[in-house]
Amino acid sequence: MSDDTKQEFDAARIKHLLFKSKLRSFLYGSNTAEGPIRDPDLCSLGQWINQRVLLAYAHLPESRELDQVHRHIHTEANRLMDLRLSGRSDEATAGLGQINQLADQIVVLLHTLEASVQAH
Repeated sequence: MSDDTKQEFDAARIKHLLFKSKLRSFLYGSNTAEGPIRDPDLCSLGQWINQRVLLAYAHLPESRELDQVHRHIHTEANRLMDLRLSGRSDEATAGLGQINQLADQIVVLLHTLEASVQAH
């Protein structure tokens, strides 16, 4: 495995963890900036997907699936953020289970994509 590819995907996993952390902080009442949590194209993982994955790895089916699941997690994040902002904090934090399931899918897809990149 090339060190550059490993570092690239390690960085992507860290960006993903940062998103989860920001969302959790927002749902528990912090004044975290909403833009990168709400918009999949503003989030650092989304920027990497758009600028790298969908270009350099577009031939791999995992690239499109990663983009779809990433966009879906942001849709769910928006729903939970709106719940919190409307005073339904308990409902919002209860939705973190769904976020965690989607987050796990993203991690699996990142590992799968990384393996596919290494194989080609």
